[in-house]
Amino acid sequence: MRLIGNIKPSGSREGRAKRKHSRFRQVLFNHLSAVKGNLFIAFLCTFILAMTDMIKPWPLKIIIDNILLDKPLPGYLSFLNGMAESGKTLSIIVISSSIILVSLFKSFSGYFQLSTTSRIGYKLAHSLRRELFVHLQRLSISFHKRSETGELLTRVTGDTNDLREVFTDFGLVFVSEMLSLAGMFAIMLFLNWKLSLIVFATFPVLLALSFYRYRTIRDSAKRQRKAEGKIASRVGEVLNSILVVQAFAREGYEGERFDAQSSQTLDASIRTARMEAAAARSVDIVNAIGTWAVILFGSLQAVNGRLTPGDVYIFASYMSSLYGPIRNLAKLSAKFSKSVVSAQRIAEVLDIEPEIEDSPGAVEAANLKGEIVFDRVSFAYPDGKQVLTDLSFRIAPGLHVALLGPSGSGKSTISALISRFYDPQTGSILIDGLDARNYKRESLRSEIGIILQDSILFGASIKENIAYGKLDASMEDIVAASKKANAHDFIMELESGYDTIVGERGCTISGGQRQRIAIARTFIRDVPILILDEPMTGLDVESEVAVKDALRRLMSDKTCLLITHDLQSALEADLVLVLDDGRIVEQGSPGDLLLESRRYRDLYELKFSRFEDRSLPVKA
Repeated sequence: MRLIGNIKPSGSREGRAKRKHSRFRQVLFNHLSAVKGNLFIAFLCTFILAMTDMIKPWPLKIIIDNILLDKPLPGYLSFLNGMAESGKTLSIIVISSSIILVSLFKSFSGYFQLSTTSRIGYKLAHSLRRELFVHLQRLSISFHKRSETGELLTRVTGDTNDLREVFTDFGLVFVSEMLSLAGMFAIMLFLNWKLSLIVFATFPVLLALSFYRYRTIRDSAKRQRKAEGKIASRVGEVLNSILVVQAFAREGYEGERFDAQSSQTLDASIRTARMEAAAARSVDIVNAIGTWAVILFGSLQAVNGRLTPGDVYIFASYMSSLYGPIRNLAKLSAKFSKSVVSAQRIAEVLDIEPEIEDSPGAVEAANLKGEIVFDRVSFAYPDGKQVLTDLSFRIAPGLHVALLGPSGSGKSTISALISRFYDPQTGSILIDGLDARNYKRESLRSEIGIILQDSILFGASIKENIAYGKLDASMEDIVAASKKANAHDFIMELESGYDTIVGERGCTISGGQRQRIAIARTFIRDVPILILDEPMTGLDVESEVAVKDALRRLMSDKTCLLITHDLQSALEADLVLVLDDGRIVEQGSPGDLLLESRRYRDLYELKFSRFEDRSLPVKA
């Protein structure tokens, strides 16, 4: 299977370029539009945080310059001027207490900012996950056949979570740090523009380092995500095939294969972590050089009377606070690099258009009689393999038709076309006289019941699995359907009856029991068209009798298409279509084909010659 990363969105390159927004941007913008109030609260709290960072060193500057050096207090503190010696103590108490007040403002605003941005981030992840999940269900069967399940799971869970984290970090770090940087630069320029130039001189170096690290971390993160998707696919494949793995005693072999793939992820993760650490340490080195220069030249100017000691402290404090935001932004750039990769991976999926869409003016498929007509239908899979060629036949309402033929002759493809899992390249498929493409896809499928060779059940109760065919079914409906499917008796023998939880894909019950539950699920749906794809393959004799009896009741008064290799099952059909290489080579009733078709008669004799009576040798 190919990775989803190799799948390109449908449509021409020019058409994709003309799109104003991708589906990803639409989801993002719709989400942000719905939380405008929360965004305003988060921005207000962010602004307060930035202000507290700028105000934080000023109480100590005032104490140093105005109280300890006996200079008049600023105008907004003039009420403390002219006091006695005890007034100086009072001034120190009042001004130093403001440090607590600033911290309280910072704590409360930080709390509301964190809670608000986190709520927005989690809701964003929820919206993206839901959109991805719903969209993946709409994509065509051909897409899912060529995509790896583990890779898709990584996008739905891991990538959306990465976006949540970076969105929260942007709310907590990016905006507040940028406001803090702008405010600190303005104050430093006001205090001493020459000393501020030393700080500005370090910025080109920091920007170059950040830009370089951003690109390298982004590329590393992309490789890391791809490796993680492969691991998820490998784990899912092995766990789904655990019976084969244990039967062939290949636990050690699979462990080695997993170790090889996991090692690739380990190397990519370590490489990304090393780059993130290098980005942060680069900022630390530039920080140390800048702080040294500011303290050196600031102290020299203070000695010459061009700055006060408090001004030097402000510069030194801002230097520490200044490079803190830059260091955080460098870390954020690494997370942002990962989020860009995650956003691209999510957008790749959301931008893929379903191959099977409702045509304009499509109508609801309701109360169908069940007539099916193939009119010169040709079909090839996306890989170019031609499966059906100029195929034509008609199935009257209520007719039971058996499709016979070797593997690859096109039997299952016919059933997939009827259900509109695919559309033919040429020709048309008419359901009750109307082209299937003119029915709404979901409504057409709701009129068709499908029972597969390996019926799939969900890891839920038997009651829920049966009701999956009709979500509003009552318990009476479920029991009635189970009785018709010959499933009620064995269900009641289970410890919890209808509340018994079956394992994933129904692995905790037998194949015959699983098949009868699937038949009950179709019974409760009560549809006019049935497609049975090798429904009795692999069943034991007792289960086959029970399943066949249930199928007879299910098929009554319905148009039925039976895909089978079993000529005995085909004998009960009204019409047999024998396919070979995508064409109908024989057709007629089972009796007519026995008389007229050499091919069918040879198959029949080969099938039933195995049941001739043979005498066992008698031991002397």
